[in-house]
Amino acid sequence: MNQKSALALLIAASLASTSAFANTISGKIVDSKGKPLANASLNVAGSASKTVSDENGQFLLTDVPVNQVEVHFSARRYGHSNAQFTVPANGLTDVTLVLQASSIEIIDVTISPLHASIIESSLPISVLAGDKLKMQQATTLGDTLSKQVGVHSTFQGGVASSPIIRGLDGPRVLIMQNGLDAGDASRVGPDHSVATEASTAKQIEVLRGPATLFYGSGAIGGVVNVVDERVPSNSTPRAEWITELQSVDSAKLVAGNMVTGNSDYAVYLDGFWRDSINYRTPGDWQGELDDHSDHDHDEAEHDEAEHDEHSTKRIANTFSTSKGFTLGGSKLLENGFVGIAYGRLERDFGMPGHSHGDEEELTQAEKTQDRVQLQSELYFNDHWIRQFNSRLAFTDYQHAEIENGEVGTVFTNKSQEARFELLHRPWFDWKGGLSLHYKLSDFGAVGEEAFSPASETRTLGLGWMTERHFGPVLLQLGARVEQVRLDAAEVKLVDIELHGDEAEHAGEEHGAEIADFAFAERYNPFSVSAGLVWDFQEGYNVGLSFSHAERAPSAAELLSFGPHLGTRSYEVGALFQLNEDRDGFELNAATQGLERSRNLDLTLRKFHGNVGWVLNAFYNRVDNYYYAGNTGLYAEFAHEGEEPEAEHDHADELPVYLYTTDTVTLHGFEGQVNWQLDEFYHLTVQADYIRARLRSGGELPRTPPLRLMTELAYQGEQFDADFSISRYFKQDNTATLEEATPGYTMVDASVSYRFNWGQQALVAYVKAQNITDELALVHTSFLRDVTPLPGRNFAVGLRGSF
Repeated sequence: MNQKSALALLIAASLASTSAFANTISGKIVDSKGKPLANASLNVAGSASKTVSDENGQFLLTDVPVNQVEVHFSARRYGHSNAQFTVPANGLTDVTLVLQASSIEIIDVTISPLHASIIESSLPISVLAGDKLKMQQATTLGDTLSKQVGVHSTFQGGVASSPIIRGLDGPRVLIMQNGLDAGDASRVGPDHSVATEASTAKQIEVLRGPATLFYGSGAIGGVVNVVDERVPSNSTPRAEWITELQSVDSAKLVAGNMVTGNSDYAVYLDGFWRDSINYRTPGDWQGELDDHSDHDHDEAEHDEAEHDEHSTKRIANTFSTSKGFTLGGSKLLENGFVGIAYGRLERDFGMPGHSHGDEEELTQAEKTQDRVQLQSELYFNDHWIRQFNSRLAFTDYQHAEIENGEVGTVFTNKSQEARFELLHRPWFDWKGGLSLHYKLSDFGAVGEEAFSPASETRTLGLGWMTERHFGPVLLQLGARVEQVRLDAAEVKLVDIELHGDEAEHAGEEHGAEIADFAFAERYNPFSVSAGLVWDFQEGYNVGLSFSHAERAPSAAELLSFGPHLGTRSYEVGALFQLNEDRDGFELNAATQGLERSRNLDLTLRKFHGNVGWVLNAFYNRVDNYYYAGNTGLYAEFAHEGEEPEAEHDHADELPVYLYTTDTVTLHGFEGQVNWQLDEFYHLTVQADYIRARLRSGGELPRTPPLRLMTELAYQGEQFDADFSISRYFKQDNTATLEEATPGYTMVDASVSYRFNWGQQALVAYVKAQNITDELALVHTSFLRDVTPLPGRNFAVGLRGSF
């Protein structure tokens, strides 16, 4: 699919618009005591009709289809509900809608083609939005989401952290930007940062569990969708901005976004700039430290920092500078919108732990991404078709690794993606539709640290999902069939020298290629899911989901063969195996087939009243699970022209990790309790736990530990405040050759003050993180022993909206 044909298809869809919407629904929305609710959101499912209630609770929905409609409505600190109406030709008036109070913030999920909030899904869903998102936004996506229940971070020194969902990350977690793949190289390795920005996002949605298969087999572990308004759906004038300063790494942030337009067009613009130096460690850290200057473009600021009392306790190569902007616009139609956006992202960040021998080098990555995204949503008053959605993206990504000023390795990813969703009118009360999905990823890697070869992955998928209410029970069904083709023109098998802990150098010449060949494989994964949501009592429901999901292995899991210094390892893909003498590698004659999982998810919710809770339990069995295990061997590595150390102490070597397959059983729980103590105070307690066992014995590496978190929040007329304590327990359920990680406790707090200045609503705030200056090693990080979490940090900021 080329850009011209994709654009032509989008334009053709917009020309098919209809103007057959002319009815209205008006009335009032109130609470259980009859008090009017202001700023309540209302929308008609399957149409572009939406509105917000005024200060008297009055609302007016226009352009409502005739006949049977479903109205969804919600309000802050209240629940989410829906109502069925038969709309006559002259519309409906004097309608009264009632909402119950709720201690759980209920937010609609944009990624679902069928309307859904976090309590209407058989799968557990969490959404980070509003003030919470603004206060928790960080440089990386993983660190932004690290406090969400069931979500952890790979924590690559705070510069390239990715989210871990229920112990799964990498190619099993799909990272999306407005419903399409982010198009970067972050799924190849944890040292490659995600090409998204939280400071300009509207909300970030986390879908946990494998029934997210509707979005692709790459979502077998879950989906993270970063939502912004780059393709605006309306032209209501609005703007947000934020500026912030931090102490632990002298970080500075300036960001903002705005929407404006008229009745025919809407325009969106955003931009951001971040800058930080190497961060300070807790006071008792005795590991590797920064012993040279920071990145040269910020040398003056670093020199000043060198004279403070913490100047000798900074983690090398954890600096970061990034900037970007997005410009988008939409044509507003009577039955929807069609639009396009262009975004540019530039990021220069250090690569901690990237060393040869005992010397830490000045290493950094320069990342750029250009992304064009097209999007449309069109609603129809047709006997068969209810809605047609289209999303297309064209992304050009480049990631250059630079050592002491010289470019070493360059990674690129040129991707094209298109997703079309066709939703039908209710058929025997079943609502649903089909999704056609195409994605091409052209990945390139050039340089001596190109551990994964250049490859091309093409995916063509057809998805189906539907749902129906049977009284208080909502039944949800889904299926997806794919064709995945993986091609690599030049795969190398190299004769490398391997050593065990007690072995001596063999004294032989190594480094010659054993084989150089092309690889091509086609996979046909098929996935299916079934789930139900039962509202067994007012304000309570239970969700049950079962799925069978299949996933094709990624190029990195199959074809890797080389040093991956960002993770301090020598990675070898599943296409290879150790020879009989364990002193070299050979081709693996076994078939590298599909990964197959069977999964059961149970969710219990209470969402009305001053006390609400969400409890999840899950059990997953995955056959042919691909994972990189420590072989106990070391591979010699040195740059061209470098001489290895005379004595064999592994100083110039990397531990060898070999991708193998096994049957894995993952089970655990997640729980969150929300208690609105009174009008001002809110208490949240949450916990999550995951266990991941191999059938052959032992545990999966880097599994997150048991975690318990609690937060007491105050929200007054002008002041807000919160105080939280997070306990990460000792992780001693470890893989072979993996050490246990001690537990730690993080204490955080913040205070905010709201006020108005002219037409702007402003918030001034102060944040304190790791108040006790706790030394915390992250078990899920490849760099656990190199990059502890930052020490005590204070941040001040000001944000506004109008």
